[in-house]
Amino acid sequence: MNPQAEKINQVIANSSPAIFEMLSEKARSIYFPHSGILGQSAEAKGVKYNATIGIANGDDATPMRLETINTMIDLKPAEIFPYAPSFGNKNLREQWKEMIVTKNPSIAGKKFSTPVVTQALTHGLSLAGFMFLNEGEEIIIPKPFWGNYTLLFQEVLGAKVTSIPCFKNNESFDLEALQTCLDEREGKKVVLLLNFPNNPTGYTPLQTEVEAITKILHASAEKGTKLVCIIDDAYFGLVYEDGVARESIFADLADSHKNILAVKIDGATKEDYAWGLRVGFITYASKGVSDETYVALNDKTGGAIRGMISNCSALSQSIILKAFTGSEYQNQKKEKYGILKNRYDVLKSELEIHVEYKECFEALPYNSGYFMCLLPKDNIDAEKVRRCLLEKYETGIVASQGLIRIAFSATPAKDISQILDNVFNACKEVAAQ
Repeated sequence: MNPQAEKINQVIANSSPAIFEMLSEKARSIYFPHSGILGQSAEAKGVKYNATIGIANGDDATPMRLETINTMIDLKPAEIFPYAPSFGNKNLREQWKEMIVTKNPSIAGKKFSTPVVTQALTHGLSLAGFMFLNEGEEIIIPKPFWGNYTLLFQEVLGAKVTSIPCFKNNESFDLEALQTCLDEREGKKVVLLLNFPNNPTGYTPLQTEVEAITKILHASAEKGTKLVCIIDDAYFGLVYEDGVARESIFADLADSHKNILAVKIDGATKEDYAWGLRVGFITYASKGVSDETYVALNDKTGGAIRGMISNCSALSQSIILKAFTGSEYQNQKKEKYGILKNRYDVLKSELEIHVEYKECFEALPYNSGYFMCLLPKDNIDAEKVRRCLLEKYETGIVASQGLIRIAFSATPAKDISQILDNVFNACKEVAAQ
């Protein structure tokens, strides 16, 4: 093992032995090469003659560039063309950390790492899998869940996806299923993924449910279970009902127990309607963790980024940071939220008005996010409904895990009534076959 990796491991093992036990074998071997090319380049920064930088500079010491590209972007060349650090733009990382506290007031005063920039959330989830899952180990995910989890964790990383029910009686979060799952793994390492608002269901637990989930996890940790809680906060902030948790469960778990490591995966993609810019973050928190351990975890994460993709897009990070610090950012974000909230309200109203829909399907619990799901009744096949909608109704939905997923995020409010009516009619046609 590289001495740099051994040094980082010692820091983590001395300060947080539970977290060291959670690390995968690959994570224990990874390190950020501070003493390599990057370190030597950093030491040379500011000298008169610097021949270390791995980009091409002009004679004026600014990045060499094609004007056809430069003229398209209203940013300084230094904000566009050079490589970003493997950890991400320092100012953006600090800004996002401040925003986590602003959006989750209960985390104020609690220690957590400075976020590391990822190439959006899928990359962040991949890094979390790299850090905490060995090949063959299981990751537990409440179902229904985003189909890409299976591809990512199981097919790419070689882990095993184990599902537990998300809902009890299709009414509320299934606390009993979570409790049973953890009881069966008492004293072991457990990797659990929680995604709220949920894709595909659009469900966020009530505040009382979040408190119950936190209590269950804490009790399990008290019994010696080492819990890695990966929190996919892709749709954070898009909550449309009273009583629903407004803060990320990351805030509750940040200082819950030394045997619980909360790993927050979030970003600007959905929250800030910037999907193609691919800016995400990974952040760590646990009870009693030293600053040195957070630096060590970030070093391993930065090392993994360096080894896989070198660094994330500097241009995207510059654009997002400029947006965050712009005077109109908050007003524009509220405006977009209002549009989504109106679509949600229209959809909810249509389902309440049209009681006949219950002949063919029922809505799974939903209160947030981009999506909601319909559960077909009487063994109506969701895939057959999807094909019928395409062929006869010029309507596209997603059929997955036996459910019909409707993305109201992408649907004008004026079209929602017709889409639901089309789904109802297609269900009737499939049922009659």
